[in-house]
Amino acid sequence: MRSRTSVPVVARMAADRTGPRGWADPNYTMLGKRASGCRQRPPAGLDDRRPARIDRPHGRVPHLRRYYHDDRQRRVVPWSRGLRAAASTSKGPAGDGRGLSLASLRDRVPCPAHPQRNEHMDQHDHRSLGNRLDLFHIQDDAPGMVFWHPRGYAVYRLLEDYIRGQLRRLGYAEVRTPQLLPRDLWERSGHWEKFRDAMFVVDAGDGRQMALKPMSCPGHLQIFNRRRRSWRELPVRFCEFGACHRDEPSGSMHGLMRTRAFEQDDAHVFCREADVEAEVSRFVGLLRRVYAELGFADCAVALSTRPPLRAGSDADWDWAEAGLAEAARANGLDFTIAAGQGAFYGPKLEFALRDRLGRSWQCGTVQLDRVLPGRLGTSYVAPDGSAVVPVMIHHAVFGSMGRFIAMLLEHHGGALPFWLAPEQVAVAPIAREQAGYAATVVDGFAAAGVRAVLSAGDDSLARRIVVAHDEQVPVMAIVGAREAAAGTVTLRERDGTQAVLRLEDAAAVLAARR
Repeated sequence: MRSRTSVPVVARMAADRTGPRGWADPNYTMLGKRASGCRQRPPAGLDDRRPARIDRPHGRVPHLRRYYHDDRQRRVVPWSRGLRAAASTSKGPAGDGRGLSLASLRDRVPCPAHPQRNEHMDQHDHRSLGNRLDLFHIQDDAPGMVFWHPRGYAVYRLLEDYIRGQLRRLGYAEVRTPQLLPRDLWERSGHWEKFRDAMFVVDAGDGRQMALKPMSCPGHLQIFNRRRRSWRELPVRFCEFGACHRDEPSGSMHGLMRTRAFEQDDAHVFCREADVEAEVSRFVGLLRRVYAELGFADCAVALSTRPPLRAGSDADWDWAEAGLAEAARANGLDFTIAAGQGAFYGPKLEFALRDRLGRSWQCGTVQLDRVLPGRLGTSYVAPDGSAVVPVMIHHAVFGSMGRFIAMLLEHHGGALPFWLAPEQVAVAPIAREQAGYAATVVDGFAAAGVRAVLSAGDDSLARRIVVAHDEQVPVMAIVGAREAAAGTVTLRERDGTQAVLRLEDAAAVLAARR
């Protein structure tokens, strides 16, 4: 844990004798001298900001200024500059867990309808968790771009491998498509007209324009189109962990929830009309199973219908909206109608999860599309030998990988399930004499597929237990002289319960745990 240092501050300020002289906060940090000083209450709705003690040098107080202490930056910020000015002077943008932003200030306003959410609002924000657990950060000079640290990227890859395995079992073939694609392709697909303002465009050396892909759909159509396909091959299922870029407005970005660079668990199914209900049912079953295993018992579902700016005929839209609604009812989904919120090529079912403040974030989605395949010349050979345009089903279980990790962090308060923890076990020798046996325990766990780290050093055992708890390591394996002699380990769980097991048994038990 990092110790809080006292930062000397010299500022002019009028004494406010009307308020209380002391604030009952055991974590209160005093800035400046202990002698004369005064503190003023922050504005309503931001009571969780700790007041800063300000010196009055030489007893002169020419004018009034109000200050508060920003914990995440450990610095004093004057209220008199205004919230917008304070945000502009931040050392880190919203999303890195340290910087001050309008969004972070707004998030601190208590929620009257859910007072239980207010007490731990800050420490359970995914941005604070990302900083405290050393998972990721976002910089001012790369807004909306995530820097994944080793611990954070370990979680990322575990989640990616998990959904990759789920899709593989359902018959999806993983593909990879380019990041840069020519403007001509985006114009033919319709994305240039719809998404041009949100696309990062690059001028190629030969005079052509290229664009970083905002989604993977046209690339998957190019793979399907590379050879003639028969109706007997359908459904064809592709999946990709596609890296996408969208030039989101700066005011809309929010940590991992909304970024400019992100990766999706993108999947596309090419099928006949008769296959649509079965394929949507397969997806809904997958989404329910995955969400339940990750701790999300429920999610809100909305059917987004045709937007004003769209492609395709009204007959295509009538068929797609009716077909998707029927598939949703067949799967027992209770959905609302989001009129006009569909994609430009088709309607979609959106599955939204709520964060700790009750805000809704779309994660999973399934969309019906009869537009893009026709625009890009996609077809299969029907039983009568004719060329037929397939139905294209777009879907994602997580949506943005970063957003889903943010939801997981907030939902679990940073204490991720055992199988998702970047380090599952911290092995701590009681004394230096047991360091050799502790290394043997780490190797034994690693051989069983358990992610274990050695927690040695000069700190006391109690201190190392605290550090492991702060880093949300699920299990401590404590070894002393008795364990070293008997070939055992003492497993200490997050709740403090302990069990003594032989090393082989402990490795087997942990390897089987989810």
